[in-house]
Amino acid sequence: MFEKIERVPGDAILGLIEAFKKDTNPQKVDLGVGVYKDDQGNTPVMRAVKEAEALLLKNETTKTYIGSHGAPEYGEVILPMVLGEGSPVLEAKRASATQSPGGTGALRLAADFIAKQLPGRDIWVSDPTWPNHLGIFPAAGLTLQKYPYVDAENRLDFDGMLAALKQIPEGDVVLLHACCHNPTGFDLSRDQWHQVLEVVRERSLLPLIDFAYQGFGEGLDEDAYGVRLMAEKLDEVIITSSCSKNFGIYCERTGCLIMVAKNNEQMENVRSQIAIVARENYSNPPAHGGAIVSEILHSAELAAIWREELTEMRDRINTLRRDFVEALKPAGLDQKYACVAEQRGMFSYTGLTPEQVDRLRDEYGIYMVRSGRANVAGFSHENLPYLAKAIAAVN
Repeated sequence: MFEKIERVPGDAILGLIEAFKKDTNPQKVDLGVGVYKDDQGNTPVMRAVKEAEALLLKNETTKTYIGSHGAPEYGEVILPMVLGEGSPVLEAKRASATQSPGGTGALRLAADFIAKQLPGRDIWVSDPTWPNHLGIFPAAGLTLQKYPYVDAENRLDFDGMLAALKQIPEGDVVLLHACCHNPTGFDLSRDQWHQVLEVVRERSLLPLIDFAYQGFGEGLDEDAYGVRLMAEKLDEVIITSSCSKNFGIYCERTGCLIMVAKNNEQMENVRSQIAIVARENYSNPPAHGGAIVSEILHSAELAAIWREELTEMRDRINTLRRDFVEALKPAGLDQKYACVAEQRGMFSYTGLTPEQVDRLRDEYGIYMVRSGRANVAGFSHENLPYLAKAIAAVN
């Protein structure tokens, strides 16, 4: 039965990993894989995470199922982290948290819920967007559409975005990146979030907000501005949250689907349906990552350590963005790549062409996605001079 099954190309980013490993260039640089790295190129385990795991190992008494919605203790800490302490949405009991296998799992839960409960709605994503968005939603049976986000000059095309949103059919779903837009790094300002809110309200659109990088842009609360605005001003919002980046627990697959409804009764109705969707997908989410997050955020001491570590990671990335542009100044390229310092999060749409990316890989051992998307966390003060020299050579 398998003889007619064809081989398909592997994931482009995973292919970069293999090519990078085989490269013998001692100065090679990996800017492809989307994980945080320190100045030595490692993805460390946060101290708060290690201490939380030690406590879990000591105190854990069972490995039983945690239920389709996950551990209640996890939802108790994620909801205020995302929606804010003292949130009117939480006070009105309008929000429900469902622990999921990573942010990707939360997106798939949302996609299946929309396909089953809101049939006929298309979903609109930014152009460009995280590549896996292009797979997750069609796999759930949804029709995927795009709205413009970056123009030909590699700048945020907010006017184009807003004009396109005004043409979306009423009732459709629009996916928005809360912060640290992947892959571009271009984020909306607070004023732009208000303009998007007005269009979403006028068109009766359902916002699905992908919140994968809370704390990696400007701060935990600052990065949540658009999410909280939408949740407080609209009757219905879907939010997908991830702890992979801000807790550094990529392999633990820890995310959350947050459903916001008009009132508590409607929220409970929606919550009952989400439980079925989760049950049909994977029954129960993995428990360990959520237990780590819960242990940290329920402890004032560990939460303080975690916030300090997260601030250090965020500040390092933002500093490297500025230092990268500064390193290009001798070659007269600082203005051309000034956008890198303006962007936020781990990723940057550098403006490098596919041909330039190929040359950087083949001639200098510098690896990034052919769209020109670079993982800024792969920069270091040691490799910045080499990166600047190589980029100047291919320009």
